[in-house]
Amino acid sequence: MVRSPLTPQQRAAGKRLGAHLRQARGDRKLVEVAEAASISPETLRKIESGRLATPAFATVAALSVVLEIPLEDLARICLPELGGQLTSATNTAMLRA
Repeated sequence: MVRSPLTPQQRAAGKRLGAHLRQARGDRKLVEVAEAASISPETLRKIESGRLATPAFATVAALSVVLEIPLEDLARICLPELGGQLTSATNTAMLRA
C-alpha cells in the first residue's frame, strides 16, 4: 500500500511532537526510553527528529506512559487547531463514565 505524501501541516505537527517528546525525555537515554515503550531506538530517534511525523497511536500512547505525558497534551501539540475542543471532549467522556 502506497502512503500519500504528508501535508506541510502534518510534517509541522510531527516536528512539534518530536521536539516535545525529546524535551520530556530530558537526561534519560534514548535507548532506555525506547525499550520501556517497546519500540526500537531508531523509531524513537525518527520521531524525535520529526522524520517520522505520523507515528502509530500505540507508539504515541506508549511514549506518553513512559514519559508521563497525558495523551491530551500530545494531542494539543499535534492538533493545536482543536484547542479547547479536546478539553470539552475529555470532560464529556468523563461525565459519561
